[in-house]
Amino acid sequence: MNDIEVSDAGGVRHIRLNRPAKRNALTQAMYEELTSALRRADADESIGAVLISGEGHGFCAGNDLVDFISSPPTGEDSAVFRFLMALIEVRVPLVAAVHGQAVGIGATMLMHCDFAVADETAVLSYPFVPLGLVPEAGSSLLLPRIAGPKLAARLLYLGEPIGAREAFDAGLLTSVVAPGEHLDAAKHLAGRVAALPREAVRASRALIHGPEETTVERIRREAVIFVERLNSPEFAEQARRILSR
Repeated sequence: MNDIEVSDAGGVRHIRLNRPAKRNALTQAMYEELTSALRRADADESIGAVLISGEGHGFCAGNDLVDFISSPPTGEDSAVFRFLMALIEVRVPLVAAVHGQAVGIGATMLMHCDFAVADETAVLSYPFVPLGLVPEAGSSLLLPRIAGPKLAARLLYLGEPIGAREAFDAGLLTSVVAPGEHLDAAKHLAGRVAALPREAVRASRALIHGPEETTVERIRREAVIFVERLNSPEFAEQARRILSR
């Protein structure tokens, strides 16, 4: 049994965190496997979406502290940093299926996913400051932007957990479903995304997750890509379908 299980079906790459005895706490080896699975999905034109889920009673308990303390990250070449860069740089949309605990990196990675479907048992927590650390994965920027500075202060300074419904209201989750229904709901959503024109979706994700720009700069960059898409086979095919109805 592997700690990371990867399977492909219907244009969706499903990455399972499969270390339930340790609440799917991530080791350096698991980060390496996650990065590889994401990069390979990005290079595979048959993959239209990536689904990330956790086995057992929760999504992810964060870093494996024994592994983390024995071999802490030392810079940008560290396994965890390469994983975070993959989350940001891949062109394939990411869908997370969340239940139970999502702690530390298990919670911050959700801010880099395009969709985060959770069931009512999901609880997110960011216990960095109480551990004597600082927020990571860009959460000090993204969490205030998504949820507002007041809630971000509560979550990041105090490390207080936030339940599924409050997290949804704060914009940290895409939807909340009944207990046990998160994976089916996320699979359905990933399938919908995978059925869309692949190149258009990837180009759109690059825009959404791209660098900070002024409105004028973004309009200009969108216009360049828009013109390219007008001349693409994908657009020609979609236009033919609409006109033939």
